[in-house]
Amino acid sequence: MTEPASDRSSIRPPRKTHVAPDLPEGVTPARVRSFVRRGRLSSLTLDRLERLGPSRALPPGPFDPERAFGRVAPLVLEIGCGHGHAAIAYAAAFPGWDVLAMDVHSPGLARMLAAADEVGVPNLRVEQGDAVVFLEERVGDRVFDAIHLFFPDPWRKKKHTKRRFVSPTNLDLLARVLKPGGYILIATDQDFYAEHVLAEVAAHPRFRAQRVERPEWRPRAGFEAKGRAAGREIHELRLELVAEGAAGRAE
Repeated sequence: MTEPASDRSSIRPPRKTHVAPDLPEGVTPARVRSFVRRGRLSSLTLDRLERLGPSRALPPGPFDPERAFGRVAPLVLEIGCGHGHAAIAYAAAFPGWDVLAMDVHSPGLARMLAAADEVGVPNLRVEQGDAVVFLEERVGDRVFDAIHLFFPDPWRKKKHTKRRFVSPTNLDLLARVLKPGGYILIATDQDFYAEHVLAEVAAHPRFRAQRVERPEWRPRAGFEAKGRAAGREIHELRLELVAEGAAGRAE
């Protein structure tokens, strides 16, 4: 199957719990987050972050893949990696690729660090934080070969639509950081979110969307398992980056 030395870890617990409030009517902030922070940290989570985080953390400053991974290789970014099942599985299945896994929630990242340490995947790095801010402030043009977005928060309520990660602004951003020929893989167990993605992509000039088969390498754990147990269909979408100025889109 083909597919495509560090400072102190930036993976650290948040100083306080933060919950993003609902947006008041008529208010559109400069950037709407697609996540909320939740919960307190256990001693086990803190131990894993402090003990295992530094070896997989990115060096500070502008993102330099060669410096981060110690080699030049195809690179995939997973946004919202959760407990890291998919990121670790991809890193193990494709040792010739490097994987950068991102999330904002410390307990999930701590579990991923422990699992990655047990499996021993050397081609996995972890960054805690808002992916949009990271891409805007630390990532240059044409850096990633692929981006994975598996089971993102669908933000079901109409008043929360602007919090959905797939949006015109974020698609612009992802188009900038993807290399020519790059792509985005999206999985969701929510019918309305799949339709939302297809509608956003149909209106965007830089991507072409298609439904694809489920990737064999991805574990069925986590949200996918819960969705299947509830009888929901898993929608698999692939967004192909279109050359700037190219015409025509298809589902």
